[in-house]
Amino acid sequence: MGHWFERNFVEPGKLPLLLALTAFVLTFAVTRFVTRMIRAGKGPFRNITPGGVHIHHVVPGVVLSVVGGFGAVAAGQHGIAAALCAIVFGVGAGLVLDEFALILHLDDVYWTEEGRRSVEVVVLTAALVLLVLGGFSPLGVDDLSDDQQQGRAGAVVTVVINFCFVLITLFKGKARMAVVGTLVPFVALVGAVRLARPTSPWARRFYRHRHRARSRAVLRAYHHDVRWAGPRRAFQDLIGGAPDRPPAPPRP
Repeated sequence: MGHWFERNFVEPGKLPLLLALTAFVLTFAVTRFVTRMIRAGKGPFRNITPGGVHIHHVVPGVVLSVVGGFGAVAAGQHGIAAALCAIVFGVGAGLVLDEFALILHLDDVYWTEEGRRSVEVVVLTAALVLLVLGGFSPLGVDDLSDDQQQGRAGAVVTVVINFCFVLITLFKGKARMAVVGTLVPFVALVGAVRLARPTSPWARRFYRHRHRARSRAVLRAYHHDVRWAGPRRAFQDLIGGAPDRPPAPPRP
């Protein structure tokens, strides 16, 4: 186990990335726990409002991201300094992306429907970084045997082919499926061969004069959205908390 970890993470210089991802996920999880406690009025946690100004946690997140990012560039890929800077950057990125929707809308939409964008961005970011780590760096490892070189060459070819499927899936308007497909190649293959969503660039380019295909795409997208809207919302609520319900309109 130790030799495997050394060959695939430490030697290629991926240990800082692993530490940054771990710090990123843990920071997001802890932040969501704290904000839920504040929302429920439980525990010792309170909003920070010096002088009546609510200081969002994106503010220290930006500071930590800048410090950790520049420190990581200066420290390189190896050593204690690189590891510490990676952790600082991961913590800062977790705080920033937890309030991504606030930055996008320039409004405090944390507990609204728009605030779900933050959860989606965090999940997508973690998935993409996990993809980089899961590749185990086919390049950058020294003293490989012939079998290891052949295995890693095959892995590179597989990744390139799957990347083409991911691009097609993304072009067909299936962003979530494309992200999952980067980790599970079969998902990217399925997304690439199935009908595109009707508003996607693929549909606008290839379904322009194929009215039957466009009608099928619209019908399939409708049934898909109806089927998966509930589970997707439940998953987002589990991770980030349920948004506030809009106030009921006044009765006449």
